[in-house]
Amino acid sequence: MARLTVNNQPVEFHLDSDVPLLWALRDAANLTGTKYGCGTGECGACLVIVDGQAMPSCTLSLGEAEGRAVTTIEGLSPDRNHPVQQAFVAEQAIQCGFCAPGLVIAAAALLAGNTNPTEADITTAITNICRCGVEPRLVRTIQRAGRIMRGEEPGLRVPVPATATTPGL
Repeated sequence: MARLTVNNQPVEFHLDSDVPLLWALRDAANLTGTKYGCGTGECGACLVIVDGQAMPSCTLSLGEAEGRAVTTIEGLSPDRNHPVQQAFVAEQAIQCGFCAPGLVIAAAALLAGNTNPTEADITTAITNICRCGVEPRLVRTIQRAGRIMRGEEPGLRVPVPATATTPGL
């Protein structure tokens, strides 16, 4: 049994401590926004924020997550209006959407510590793989989110229907 905080809620998983956090989130907690991509922590599709750091949930076991605070794409913003989500929509930085939750999580973790990142900061921090090729738009998108967070640009209140197929957008 593992006890941790998921999206600001205490959660108890009655699963083996070796189970990857990804599967606990998706299968036991029904938080399916976190995606399975490579299974080795390289692609970024499964990123979650753990104690303030973006981490691959496919390589982090429940035992390693014990007692920690985890934020998934569903917990980033209850109304889907986190500045990063707003910027991704405004900049049209999403294509198929599969990698979007991981990209949004990676960007949110970066901006939590640095709301004015340089292009080099962004390319160093965001190593997610996107098969659709949205990478050229990421710098502009993340810098826009930083401006929103700093209050230099108004945030968009982008309405997203509750039936959206891409969790977290």
